[in-house]
Amino acid sequence: MVDGLEVRAARVREELSARGTNPHADFETVRAAAEDVVDEAGGLLSPQDREEQVRLLVSEVAGLGPLQPLLDDPSVEEVWVNSPTRVFASRDGVPELTTVILTDPQVRDLVERMLLHSGRRLDLSSPFVDATLRGGERLHVVIPPVAGRHWSINVRKHIQRARALADLVDAGMVPGDVAVFLAGAVVAGLSIVVSGATQAGKTTLLRALSGEIPRTRRVITCEEVFELDLRNRDSVALQTRPGNLEGRGEVTLRDLVRESLRMRPECLIVGEVRGAEALDLLLALNAGVPGLATVHANSAREALGKLSLLPLLAGENVTSQFVVPTLASSVDLVCHVDRDARGRRRLTEVIAVPGRVEGGRIEASQLWGPDGERTARGTGGLEDDGRFAAAGLDVAALLAGGRP
Repeated sequence: MVDGLEVRAARVREELSARGTNPHADFETVRAAAEDVVDEAGGLLSPQDREEQVRLLVSEVAGLGPLQPLLDDPSVEEVWVNSPTRVFASRDGVPELTTVILTDPQVRDLVERMLLHSGRRLDLSSPFVDATLRGGERLHVVIPPVAGRHWSINVRKHIQRARALADLVDAGMVPGDVAVFLAGAVVAGLSIVVSGATQAGKTTLLRALSGEIPRTRRVITCEEVFELDLRNRDSVALQTRPGNLEGRGEVTLRDLVRESLRMRPECLIVGEVRGAEALDLLLALNAGVPGLATVHANSAREALGKLSLLPLLAGENVTSQFVVPTLASSVDLVCHVDRDARGRRRLTEVIAVPGRVEGGRIEASQLWGPDGERTARGTGGLEDDGRFAAAGLDVAALLAGGRP
């Protein structure tokens, strides 16, 4: 079956090469060539069997072969390959071992196809790679000897394509009253950090928050690989770049944040803060540029603690005495997202940062917090510094969950 598929796939590739067709750019031509090859093979096939053979051929030639059905399955949120015979998929947060069986050459061929769109490389001198697939999925690959005997592949899909907070309310991830408040906070120009664990929904919430930015504002995004896919009328997306074989030409997240300030941003978005770029982000926010960012943390308050430490990686001359008060005056809100044992993602916590530091610790006020299965209004409040009023918003009405 596999040999027959490979022979037919080779025939389709020959046909496409003769036509001068790029199989990754002209899906209709690929399908037409696949139908011709299946029909040429003859045999009595039912319409369902013929369609299945055509689909397999198209996946092999223009897609990702045996992995393509998993990527096409809307219930699958992540696929990972530990070895050619151990391919896993996650559905609704629950991992399962699939029936997909690959070979070592197939794995290497699939990775080469995945990297075609990004133009990034993978070799012994650079055994890790982060990239974006043609469909927007995020790819991470590690090769031996770093990964041991087999290539390790992770493909993370974005199941929840939320473009605004209302989409997350409909999905049950964000309570309606919290969404009303956060939408107003974005319009008012507050700087918001989204915290959470891996696969908790940080990027999903960040994208939804970005969708609330008024269309008249210029937005600059800085990411390791393109994931946000903003559709503002005035936005520029920047991504990092690894160095070449000589170790030159690398573009880091710090470089992107610094360069973005020369591009007249009215809102700066950093996809994920995990290193010394935290200092450049704080300096940008402290200069009056509203921003959004994500950070890995177990709670909203832990996120503040982590953001107090990450800037210290920028150099010995950066001290906590400078970072802590700068952070307190730069970040306005921290939203924490969580994923429970059943795989459900939800916003569990929102804290406000009033800008005060006591005993080296940043003060925080809990606006919403976890209460069993729900997110409940906390006892904290938000000091209106004039930004809500300037945007024509009533902060008290927003905190009450009503329309301003």
